[in-house]
This record gives sequence, C-alpha cells and structure tokens, in this order.
Amino acid sequence: MRDTPATPEPDTTPEADAPAAPAPLGDGELAALDAHWRAANYLSVGQIYLLANPLLTEPLRPEHIKPRLLGHWGTSPGLNLVHTHLNRVIKARDLDTVCVWGPGHGGPAVLANSWLDGSYGETYPDVGRDEAGMARLFRQFSFPGGVPSHVAPETPGSIHEGGELGYSLSHAYGAAFDNPDLLAVCVIGDGEAETGPLAGSWHANKFLDPVHDGAVLPVLHLNGYKIANPTVLARLPDDELDAYLRGCGHEPLTVAGDDPAAVHRALAAALDVALDRIEAIHRAARTRDRAADGPHRPRWPMIVLRTPKGWTGPREVDGQPVENTWRAHQVPLPGVRENPDHLRQLAEWMRSYRPDELFGPDGAPRPQVLAQVPRGPRRLGANPHANGGLLLRELPLPPLEPYAAEVDPVRPGATSHEPTRALGALLARLMADTAERRDFRVVGPDETESNRLDAVYEASGKAWQDRLLDTDEHLDRHGRVMETLSEHTCQGWLEGYLLTGRHGLFSCYEAFAHIVDSMVNQHVKWLRVTRELPWRRPVASLNYLLTSHVWRQDHNGFSHQDPGFVDHVLNKAPEVVRVYLPPDANSLLCVADRVLRSRDRVNVVVAGKQPCFDWLTLEQARAHCARGAGIWEWAGTEDGTGEPDVVLAAAGDVPTREVLAAVTLLREHLPELSVRVVNVVDLSRLQPREEHPDGMPDAEYDALFTADRPVIFAYHGYPWLIHRLAYRRTGHAKLHVRGYKEYGTTTTPFDMLVRNDLDRYRLVMDVVDRVPGLAVRAGAVRQRMEDVRLRHHDWVRAHGDDLPEVTDWHWTPPGGDGADTASDGAA
Repeated sequence: MRDTPATPEPDTTPEADAPAAPAPLGDGELAALDAHWRAANYLSVGQIYLLANPLLTEPLRPEHIKPRLLGHWGTSPGLNLVHTHLNRVIKARDLDTVCVWGPGHGGPAVLANSWLDGSYGETYPDVGRDEAGMARLFRQFSFPGGVPSHVAPETPGSIHEGGELGYSLSHAYGAAFDNPDLLAVCVIGDGEAETGPLAGSWHANKFLDPVHDGAVLPVLHLNGYKIANPTVLARLPDDELDAYLRGCGHEPLTVAGDDPAAVHRALAAALDVALDRIEAIHRAARTRDRAADGPHRPRWPMIVLRTPKGWTGPREVDGQPVENTWRAHQVPLPGVRENPDHLRQLAEWMRSYRPDELFGPDGAPRPQVLAQVPRGPRRLGANPHANGGLLLRELPLPPLEPYAAEVDPVRPGATSHEPTRALGALLARLMADTAERRDFRVVGPDETESNRLDAVYEASGKAWQDRLLDTDEHLDRHGRVMETLSEHTCQGWLEGYLLTGRHGLFSCYEAFAHIVDSMVNQHVKWLRVTRELPWRRPVASLNYLLTSHVWRQDHNGFSHQDPGFVDHVLNKAPEVVRVYLPPDANSLLCVADRVLRSRDRVNVVVAGKQPCFDWLTLEQARAHCARGAGIWEWAGTEDGTGEPDVVLAAAGDVPTREVLAAVTLLREHLPELSVRVVNVVDLSRLQPREEHPDGMPDAEYDALFTADRPVIFAYHGYPWLIHRLAYRRTGHAKLHVRGYKEYGTTTTPFDMLVRNDLDRYRLVMDVVDRVPGLAVRAGAVRQRMEDVRLRHHDWVRAHGDDLPEVTDWHWTPPGGDGADTASDGAA
C-alpha cells in the first residue's frame, strides 16, 4: 500500500497555495463507506447472475440463475468504490457533481449505486428499494426487454455511452465548460486510456477556464488488465506514469492497495486533497484579474487509483487464479447453472458481503448503508446536469435579414458571396448575445478562420489557458471558440456540452469529419434511445458544418477529397439524422437557423466557403429550405403546358451551379427542349415517408421529379447514395446520378468536375443520351460538348487555370439583357 501524499507538490503559480491537510477518516465514516461499498458490490454480482432469490433467503439453486450470463465484473468493484466515496464528499461539501463512467461495461456498478441512492426507483417506480425492486433490478440487467450491460441512456445520472471506449474525459470537460459550479468527475479505465481519443483528451486542461468553467477531476482506475491482456499504463513503473501525467499538466495523487480499510482511508484523503486544491484554484482565479501575460494555467489534480481487477470476487476458479487477473474481466464463474462447485462459490461470494447487515428483511438498504449518500438533486443519479434538457434554454437566434445577401429576384445569380462568411457574421451576433449566459460554443480543429467563420472572434476569442506570446492572435483566457487539432476531442467536448443543456456548432473540413465516424455512431444511438425515455428531456442537436469540401479541395489534393460522411450519417436512425446541402448563402443562413433550433438530432450541413452565386432571396430561401426540395421555375424552360422532357436536379452548391450552366447550354443549343430544374436541400426528402419521417409521399415525389421522365441528378457526394435513398420510387429506373467517383488530385476546380463527370458539358451529354429520340437528332450537340471537355484537358495543363468560358460564366435568365456566357466556345 503506497502512501497518498497529503497535499500536491507546490506549483510556481499563485493558484498553488497549499490547502491544509484533510482530517483523517473517522471509524464511523469508514464503517458507513465500507457498508455502502459492500452493498454496491453485492448488487453488482446479483445483476450479473440472479433471476430470483435476490436476498439469498433460501439456498441458491440453478433455477435462480440467468440462462445467459452477460456482464462485466472486473471493473465494477473499483467503480463502486469511487461512487461510494463521491457520495461522501458530495454530501459533506454540498457539491454539484456529475460523473462520467469511462470503463466500458461498468453498468452493474452504476445501476447498483443509482438503486441505492433511490434515483433509480424514482425514475423507474417498479424498481424500488425493496426485495421486489431488487429482484427486478437483477432480472432486467442484460436480459431481453431489460437494460444494457454498460452505462447507457437508460441509466439515471449518465451522460456517456459506455459501449465504446475513449471519449469519457472529453465528455467530462464538455460538461464543465461554462458550468462554474459543477464538478465533473471522470473515471477512466486503464484499457480506455490506451485509445487515441483518450490520449488526446489529457490536454483538455489547457482549455479549462477556472473563472467561468467548473472543474474536471480525472480518476485513472488501474486494475491491470483488459479482456485478455495487461494494460500499458498499469505496467508502467510508478515514476514513469507519474512523469507522464505531470507532463500532461496534471497533479496526480496515487491510491493503491488491496486492503479495503487502508484503501478507504487513502481514497478519502486523496479526494479531500484534490477538492481542496480545486477550491483553491477557483478561489484564486475568481478573486484576481489575471493579466494576459500573467500566471498561466494551474496544475489541476487527478487521482490514480490502483486496485485489483475483480476485487472481492473469487480468488481462484477451477484451479486458475481469477482475482487480479484478466479472467475477472467478465463473468468469473461461467458455469453456475451446470457446475455445482461454481454454484457453491457464487453463494459464498455473495454471502461474503454479509447482505444481512446491508439490507433489511424487506430488501431496503439499512441506515448505515445510506449514511453517506447525498439527498435530492445532489445524488449522482439525480443531478439535472445529467439530464441536460431540464436546464436547456432557447437560443436567442437573431433575425436573418442583416446577414442575408441582397438578391434581385428577376436576376438571380448576379452577385456572389462566401456562404460560410455570411454564417460567421450570424454566429458572431449569436456569440455576443450569449456572452452573459455562456451557453453556446463553436468548436473545430484549428479551422475557424480557414472556414471563413472568423467573424466570431469579434464576440469571443479562442479558449486558451497556457502561455501567451506577442505574435498570438484571438487567444482569450475566457474564450468560447474551441480549437484543438483533434476531431475526437472537439466532438467529445461538444457532446458533453450539449448533453448538459447547452448549444453548439462543430465546424470541420468535410474530408476529416470521418475521423469521428464512430463517435457520431454512439451519439446517434444515444439520441435514438432517449426518444423512448420520457424522463429524458430533449437536448440541443449536434450540428456539423462541413466545409472546405470536396469540390474546392483542388489545392490540397486527393487526401482532402472525401464527401462520404453524409453516407455514413444517413445509415443511422432516420428519426435522428438530417443532411442539408444549401445552394447559396441565404439558404445556408436559413438552414443554420433551422438546425440551431432543433432538438435531439444530428444535423450535417455541407456548404462551401468559396464565393458562390446568390440564387435565392431570403424569403425564397426560407420557403425552399422549409420544403427541403422544390422546382426552380425561373431556372427551367418549361412552358406549363405539359410534363418536361427532362428533369435536371441538383443537391449542393457546386452541382447547382453546374446544373444551371447546363440549362443555359441547353437553351442555346436545344431551345425546343422542355427542362425542369429541381433543387434539393434536405436529402431525407428523397426517401419515402414510410422510411423517414421527413420523406416525401410518392405522389409528391412524382409531382416534383415526374414518374417517367429522365432525371439527371447532379449530387455533391457519392452518386450511389441518391440511388439508395430513391430506389423505391416509381421513376427510379429513369434516374441517372452524377457525383464524386473518387477521381481526385491536385488540379483546377473545374477539372475536378470533369474528372468525375459532374461538369456542365457532361450533364448536357447525359440529357442527349437519355431523352428519348434526342441522341440521333442532337448528335452534333453532344459532340460539341465532348470537344469542349477535350479542349479543357489540354487548356488546364497548358495554362494551369480553367477555360475562360468557365471562369467567366454567370447565369442569365431566358431573354435576359446580359450576354449569355454559357457558350461552349466551339461554335
């Protein structure tokens, strides 16, 4: 058993004033803590094994055992220990606390503690604190119709899906941002600590503002093993681990051992030291105006807790060591129903906790067990921050008019703007309007300015707690723009922020949103489950802005060209996910207003940062975005006397431009052709209503795209996604989609389109190929289009820029008074 230092080592900053040594744990407190811990361990074992006989009032028999034993014992005693001791300090100090439980399948422990503090029975009245409720608690765990084996949305007090490892610490920091009175404890398993996302999260302490933010207390739980292998951090020599954690900016307090009484005393002392240190940091920061070049970030405390894996469980099974080995990871006694010796060991194991001392004849916890448990919303299972919708306030979204582009409805496309720059101005106003309430943040991996959102710096700088240099720009000790070059950390921060009742936006280069594919999976699953839990209040949506997109990554090349994040998202629960592709600046403003008002969704908005033609007035954009898809009558050549010959559809800003350029070519070369232009903003509209709540009924879809006319669809991303969304439609056989086909390189913007057959000339060729009877009589037109594409190939390699008729093109309405520069240049 190593001694726990009474105080952290002194720092050189004023925040490091050492608090007095904590009072030692009294015998009565020790007995109460140990009783609670034993009760939680007993309940954890019961959940893994028992269907009936919860209080062991009769001899344990095979029929009392679940037919399928699922669950994880190895981490549970350590989690129970932390929960027990958090109860003590929360009650003694009246702390507002949430805990993020990182070890993956620690569900038995967190459920046991929620049942003990009464929050579980308040949430689920049929699982009360009596024998019948205990039986239901045991039966439901990892059982059909019950609850998962990990900490999940169904678990009161949770803000973290424990099924996948790596994200707990960033979630805890997200919860603490702009929550000045909140303590976010994060228990990190040593297996989880090996993941990349968790390794990056250690540096989140460089962004924690001790004036406006709460505190994060990491608890690194080292029990030595994963499923079948030792863990890296647990095998490091003590001095090497200590140096690593200090190098990440933490002040580690170490507690280790296998004697329960000694560990209880040491952990209580370490928690008191850590919390005194946190209080001193906050007090110093909040009573002194820190100069920009003054003391840099404090060294926040953390706890390193070493306990045996599967502590207090079977030491040996079938002649093999179990406790403190990898064999304790899941179910230490796997053959209980079939093997009498295993059944005997299980009974001895459960009785070793002395349940008669812990629970009364009716199954209720005895007073000593609950002596250190806090009351009301101070309980970890009942804290409102862990049900963030209870605290959520509407965003003061400003009116859109001051930020909208002026568009002449008679001459659309006459002007151009950078869509994300217009959004940046709107976000700056929103940041300013939330400056006092501090419940809105913009996060992203070092790309806010690159993505043309830098207007937000007028309202808030970039969060930064480390040294400041004269050459730095926009760094701010109290900033609410969050940038770190780890998409995982950005995602985790924002998830923790949203789940505790706030709002935000994640801006990212389109290609690298894939880095958080698995994280968005987990968040979508979380939201999907919470929709079925009436006690979980709706939270603000997770909003992605994907920009610097595939069609304008010609300078960065193939590595930066991937529009597939939307494919990944649209595979998920349709109630939760939406994908928007606004065609211009005003549409982006309307979509942003829409997604920032939404709840319980993951919204993906794809918009360019380069100058884009302004197609729609703000009023038109509002109506178009509300519909999600619609006919642009002003852009087509229909005369209203019948169905069109062909439909040209677009989704995305660059595809919209190419479709309108193709229409001008068709007007010039095939003026007799009736062309309808359809623009799609919300991809979910393409699905049938039976498949997606926002999908179009078949009649509405057919009215838009027709049931039997060829549709040439220019799409921003991979073309097969459109086919998947629309495959059940009547006219699917006539649907031909052009999009990104993975032909990328460093080249000119228009050459990217030509390489992937999304250019205007290819679209005209598709019309000729697919409109019945047109291939023969318009063969010369098709040849002209092909000739321009060939000329383009030589031109860009000779001049390093696109053809003049491409770079100088602009839209002119039919019969317009401006020169139509849509000519193919080959006449």
